[in-house]
Amino acid sequence: MKQPRSTPRSIVITGASSGIGEALALLYAAPGVALALTGRDSARLESVAQRCRTAGARVDTAVIDVADRAAMAEWLARVDAAEPVDLLIANAGMSAGTGDGGETEEQARRILAVNIDGVLNSIHPLLPAMRARRRGQIAVMASLAGFRGLPGAPAYCASKAMVRVYGEALRGDLAGEGIGVSVICPGFVKSRMTAVNRFPMPFLMETDAAARVIRRGLERNAARIAFPWPMMAAVWLLALLPPSWTDGLLRQAPRKP
Repeated sequence: MKQPRSTPRSIVITGASSGIGEALALLYAAPGVALALTGRDSARLESVAQRCRTAGARVDTAVIDVADRAAMAEWLARVDAAEPVDLLIANAGMSAGTGDGGETEEQARRILAVNIDGVLNSIHPLLPAMRARRRGQIAVMASLAGFRGLPGAPAYCASKAMVRVYGEALRGDLAGEGIGVSVICPGFVKSRMTAVNRFPMPFLMETDAAARVIRRGLERNAARIAFPWPMMAAVWLLALLPPSWTDGLLRQAPRKP
């Protein structure tokens, strides 16, 4: 049975300047809560921080590329020394598509660096202190796209598959040390990332609604927070069926620009 987590008072959120990261920061912002937020757009990040401060939270911000291992380690060490971190939400990520041609090597390497190295660079600087305290919670942002490779976004799907499986394995490794790990697998959620899509997005969710689903899942220490359920069911079915049955259908689907 999943044990509920205590209310986190010190929270790190990467990719907090827009989308789900922004919505989660605003949702958790309250008196007595310390938020450490990072993103790459200083103006948007400061706007989010100001709204969180208005809600009563203490906010530390840093404009850092999560793929920068040294910078992330230095910032997270400082954050944890000031306010021992209860909850890390490794949310930062990026996407690009092949709608106008094939995915370039440069695109693929950048997506993998941000979506994979960025998660590792967010988790590992905090793990020793969490282990020493024998408490803490880690949430990693995967995607329903991580269950089946989809034409149009190969590097993105691959990166989210890695994050999903890594998080699932890490949960088992850390369970005996008092540290919870949850894997978040959203479908389509309104954000700057999905705003460029020129195709229908089934069951598109409002960002605030997605953030509330995620928070409820984290409060339950859920192993996997996957939503919305109709999209989740469709993706699982695609993953279960033989590729020879589904490849032709997927090749006809519109591609991400």
